[in-house]
Amino acid sequence: MAGLGTQAEREPLLGDRLPGSREWDIIETEEHYKSRWRSIRILYLTMFLSSVGFSIVIMSIWPYLQKIDKTADTSFLGWVIASFSLGQMVASPVFGLWSNYRPRKEPLIVSIFISVAANCLYAYVHVPASHNKYYMLVARGLVGFGAGNVAVIRSYIAGATSLQERTSSMANTSACQALGFILGPVFQTCFALIGEKGVTWETIQLQINMYTAPVLLGAFLGVLNIVLILIILREHRVDDLGRQCKSVNFEEANTDEVQVPQGSIDQVAVVTTNVLFFVVLFIFALFETILTPLTMDMYAWTREQAVLYDGIILAALGVEAVVIFMGIKLLSKKIGERAILLGGLVIVWVGFFVLLPWGNQYPKIQWEDLHNNSIPNTTFGEIIITLWRSPRESNSEGPTGCPIEQAWCLYTPVIHLAQFFTSAVLIGIGYPSCNVMSYTLYSKILGPKPQGVYMGWLTASGSAARILGPVFISQVYTSWGPRWAFSLVCGIVVLTITLLGAVYRRLVAFSVRHGGIQE
Repeated sequence: MAGLGTQAEREPLLGDRLPGSREWDIIETEEHYKSRWRSIRILYLTMFLSSVGFSIVIMSIWPYLQKIDKTADTSFLGWVIASFSLGQMVASPVFGLWSNYRPRKEPLIVSIFISVAANCLYAYVHVPASHNKYYMLVARGLVGFGAGNVAVIRSYIAGATSLQERTSSMANTSACQALGFILGPVFQTCFALIGEKGVTWETIQLQINMYTAPVLLGAFLGVLNIVLILIILREHRVDDLGRQCKSVNFEEANTDEVQVPQGSIDQVAVVTTNVLFFVVLFIFALFETILTPLTMDMYAWTREQAVLYDGIILAALGVEAVVIFMGIKLLSKKIGERAILLGGLVIVWVGFFVLLPWGNQYPKIQWEDLHNNSIPNTTFGEIIITLWRSPRESNSEGPTGCPIEQAWCLYTPVIHLAQFFTSAVLIGIGYPSCNVMSYTLYSKILGPKPQGVYMGWLTASGSAARILGPVFISQVYTSWGPRWAFSLVCGIVVLTITLLGAVYRRLVAFSVRHGGIQE
């Protein structure tokens, strides 16, 4: 991961400057330059570990919840999953505000410590005699609360990079986050070899098994992350040209630092970018949620097949996203961030349009009145349960196909595999492009002033999207089927493209808007 920022680090901040010139000296010294990028790399690592902390247990939450508390049902599972995003939504503005007025080390260390403590609590949720499911709910909510440091990370990187470095650095941040989401389930799979029983440390009542080992690893990595932040991270802030700026976050003042330029932030552009970011995460969250029920209904996959195949698909999309993040760094220099954001939204629209059912072939109908996990019913938990259910829970495959309880199964054409894979590839291109461009533009619109609170609200909007997206798609898909569900998504994307077009000219960097530099 350290090599992700190498190219950006070698790029000159203001074009070709000769060492010894006045412009070179004003920008930054070599020592400051190296310290700045060491600090940014540490935050790349922090973002990676934060996403690993979320995804490393995501496949085992449901079986572990069933094991520790027999009263837990799929409805409660939905609350456990949503608690992470709820915690992050609450914490993001708080940590962002904190980082505006105090050294960024403080909220980072406190947030990581909360995550470490929450992971330890998760490892002990089996100990209480009752109400174990509520302890798990609190543990996951606190992990999400600790993940609110994403706002601080983005704020720091936005403030510690020039306009020329910003897109590359934000893409690296997103790549690290995507790698964390990819590798988390891989680590979980490795720990599955320990088994459900594992070993018990009687003295401290600690069970080390396939459910607790991942969070214990997460706690250890969190402690290591705190140590690295204490040793390496330094406060840095530069303006859009790369010159050092004075800030309350600085531990030492420098006589060569320049004052932060004055000017008002374009609040219309700020609100619009928040809306764009919300829609982008809303759409991908609902796609992830509906993936397993859709494939089980359309292709009569068993639970085991759906978990395996859809897991492979999501992993492939993660790898595709990392490649897109790297390519964006080069493409943005040629056509700009706004054009990439617009193009990404168009590609997402095409992806969902391709997914619309058509033709005269219909899915296999599941006539048996038996429980099937592809039936979402009315709860958030039941529609996503197949993502967490262990393949070993049942020895029988059970009925497959589109359940007759969903009336639309009788008249909605099947979505062909070629459609599905084409759509997945297109969404896998459009989503990462829109994701990184939306908050890269956001950071540039805000300018060199402290961005903690604003980044907090952006992260909170993303958390809200991850809560509402699954709820929306579960209700629409269950009641009306994929044709209405994906048509509504296409309509939402069209409205978003229209909104982007209306404010396209306002989505410019703070320095460009106030005449400091040319776009």
